[in-house]
Amino acid sequence: MKRLEEMLEGSPYVAYLYGYPHKTAYRPFAPALSLESVWAEERRDALFLYFHVPFCEMRCGFCNLFTAAGPKQDVVDGYLAALERETRRVKEALGTASFARLAVGGGTPTLLDVAGLHRVFDLAEDVLGADPHHIPVSVEVSPETVDAEKLRVLRARGTDRVSMGVQSFIEAEVAAVKRPQKTAQVESALDLIRSTGFPTLNLDLIYGMEGQTVESFLFSLRAALRFSPEEVYLYPLYVRPLTFLGKKSRAWDDLRLSLYRAGREFLLSEGYTQVSMRMFRARHAPDASGPVYRCQEDGMVGLGCGARSYTGRVHYSSEYAVGSREVRSIIASYSERTSESFGEVGYGFRLSGEERRRRHMLLSLLADGVDFAAYRERFCSDVLEDFPELLELEAHGLARREGVGLVLTAAGVERSDLIGPWLHSEGVRALSEEYAWR
Repeated sequence: MKRLEEMLEGSPYVAYLYGYPHKTAYRPFAPALSLESVWAEERRDALFLYFHVPFCEMRCGFCNLFTAAGPKQDVVDGYLAALERETRRVKEALGTASFARLAVGGGTPTLLDVAGLHRVFDLAEDVLGADPHHIPVSVEVSPETVDAEKLRVLRARGTDRVSMGVQSFIEAEVAAVKRPQKTAQVESALDLIRSTGFPTLNLDLIYGMEGQTVESFLFSLRAALRFSPEEVYLYPLYVRPLTFLGKKSRAWDDLRLSLYRAGREFLLSEGYTQVSMRMFRARHAPDASGPVYRCQEDGMVGLGCGARSYTGRVHYSSEYAVGSREVRSIIASYSERTSESFGEVGYGFRLSGEERRRRHMLLSLLADGVDFAAYRERFCSDVLEDFPELLELEAHGLARREGVGLVLTAAGVERSDLIGPWLHSEGVRALSEEYAWR
């Protein structure tokens, strides 16, 4: 493990940890595992259900998500047919299951037409038995693909949260990241969303774009707050392999840190609460409702090409790619799969006992903090003995004891994208470093 002192001397922007391990640590299973065996020992009373729509109108210059731009309708239709085959086969393997959350992401789900959106929700309700009207439901949208009819469908089917990646309200800034977005179209879409009555609106903004200043970033934040979003996410711009910006090989400066601090101070002054490095929640945001879901403990059923599924011992997905040719090839192969083939799990990561403990520790630390008693109850060991490196965070003022656990300080939250990668296991780090980007 690299010394924390060394890493703290460099950039605080190493990598965004939204799951552990990252898909770059996944490898083919030989032989493939049966779907039934993967889920055999998993609790099924509070699962997260996720549908992936791997299509967008365009690919932004910073995007490394699994998505294809501008698909023809026959490609979309073929994909949805395969999604139905996969969903039905997964239902066979799961048997009786209850879902605590539902999300539809991508890509851009609202690239689907009204019939396509209904089809996805029909799979969730009629095939898997999820109840979108009694659990939190989130759908990602874009200014270019939403309209009044699609929004009415989403609301009628139980969606209570929509998330839009605005990135910036200044056209020159989004143009610099290869996103030809018109501010007037964004504002029109936000007016439609608000008039449709979704309880939670989330807006994503990016800091670190070419030409961006503290003043221009605050301009975008003020523009966003005109629509009273219940949630705001602030994302630092990363230059990733095979993206448009990554191919430019341009060194990104650390103006990002001053932009983050300015954005954080502004949102706090406006009554928002910081939940994580990226997430800020408004005072008027509705209280969390529905069954309790904890990502450290409960499983995830990911459906669709590019979606990830989590059980306690196995994480799996389709293969991962960023390059447009490779993405389209993977989608075409997925669309040709038979119901029988969806009963096999061929690509993913087996979690050892140490990796299960590390995942719990990491996801807890970067969210609400590590609860010592909850960790001991789950793993019958002491988290500080299992991971003594946590004491280094405390020694550097990046974490503190609070109540019966360890939480990140403000300085620690600011360096979440350094702390997460620093706490990766040597095995996961080695797999990710040898991953061949394509």
